[in-house]
Amino acid sequence: MSQVFHDVILTSPRMSLIVVGLVGIVAWHLIPNEKANTRLIVQILFFGVMSAILLAGGIVPYRFEGQRMDAREAAISAVAKALWWIHLAWAIIGFIRIYLVLDGAPREARLLQDLVVGVVYLCVALSVLAFVFGIPIGTLVATSGVIAIVLGLALQNTLSDVFSGIALTLGRPYVIGDWILLSDGTEGRVMESTWRATHILTAANNLVVLPNSFLAKLGLTNISRPDEAHLLTLAIRLAPTRMPAIIRDVMRSALASCNSIVREPPPIVALKALDATALEIELQFRVASPALRTAARNEVLDLVYRHCKSAGILLAVPATASVLQMELPTEENTQPPRVTPLELIEAIPIFVTLTKEEKQVLAEATIAREFGKGDVIVREGELLSSLMMIRAGVVMMRHDGIDRGRLAPGDFVGETGLLAGMGEVATLEALTRVTVYEIDQRSLAPLLLNRPALAEDLAAILASRVPRVENGSAAEASQVHRARALLHSIRMIFQS
Repeated sequence: MSQVFHDVILTSPRMSLIVVGLVGIVAWHLIPNEKANTRLIVQILFFGVMSAILLAGGIVPYRFEGQRMDAREAAISAVAKALWWIHLAWAIIGFIRIYLVLDGAPREARLLQDLVVGVVYLCVALSVLAFVFGIPIGTLVATSGVIAIVLGLALQNTLSDVFSGIALTLGRPYVIGDWILLSDGTEGRVMESTWRATHILTAANNLVVLPNSFLAKLGLTNISRPDEAHLLTLAIRLAPTRMPAIIRDVMRSALASCNSIVREPPPIVALKALDATALEIELQFRVASPALRTAARNEVLDLVYRHCKSAGILLAVPATASVLQMELPTEENTQPPRVTPLELIEAIPIFVTLTKEEKQVLAEATIAREFGKGDVIVREGELLSSLMMIRAGVVMMRHDGIDRGRLAPGDFVGETGLLAGMGEVATLEALTRVTVYEIDQRSLAPLLLNRPALAEDLAAILASRVPRVENGSAAEASQVHRARALLHSIRMIFQS
């Protein structure tokens, strides 16, 4: 069989080239696009077979032979050589794409790939014109140069965008998926980079399309490099009613209780200035992504207020406000407010529907408890028989040995055991000195019996806290199921 195939090649090498070339094209198109590497390998193999046929048949692809043949042989030779040059171009492109992929180049290399592929096709087209059809390419190149000048002048802006896109691709100031900030204020995530423009998705969910020539002239800050952790600064003005060291520790506790910021590197509390009206503080903290900046800033402000309220620290009057010196709060003339159990109950959302008399009854039933730094309030799976409202300090929730969140003044723990007879989903540990107010089940039972809506609200709030502790492992459907189960348990306990 091999001898017959060898004889066929020797007797009609040009027809063999045509057959192999056409079969290669068909095979390349039959392979699915998802198997790009397989298509490239097949193309390279067919090119190798065609090159072997050339050598065996003594055909020189880079020499024009049409003048020494009749019309039929010249046409066959032209088709055979043209197919070989086409397969050569595809083989070179295959090597280029494999190199760019295996070298770890990501999607932003598409412009560079397209540029190289275009150069390869142009060189092969000129070679086919010169060596297959015998067309003098010198005159053609000179004529095309004049045409290129005319087109260049007509398409000046478009070409500027194209070459700027090439420069941005080679320089790689950003890649697809990076969050960038431009000097004109445009900020967002890079979604696509084409020959002419770059597409940026802003935080407002708007797609901004910027020409590459315009983008290349702007100053660019890549927020995603070396990672997306983003530094935020927040200025706080507090009344100088306590020593700066005490106020600094309170701000550290506020940052330590925040669940939206990055723990490492740790946040910083910087004392910036002090005068008779205010102690100026700058809070420096990081978020995992620029998209979390608003949520983190909101949470930090809320926690600063809650910790200041808990520690009896007052906010300072605005710097532009006109006040008399004697009206300014100072450490000497200000008595720090004391957060009573009633005030804490009024601040917790689940008790908002209670009357003043009902809140007063709960406040009178509370018991104050103290926990030192590092004390374990309750371990995962244990049952708490009372509702603990955090009066001061920071409590960490650990689930499976991992920090799953922090609790601050105004938060509460123990609700799953008190109301549903279930063990705690996380170990609760005091990160700082913690003061809590306890309410036992007996004090809450009459309220839940008289107010069914309060029991439903409690079940929904308790169920919503479980997914956060479990690091998002529970879905919304599971959350609804937990709410119904908790509500059923609450009703069974208090109706028995």
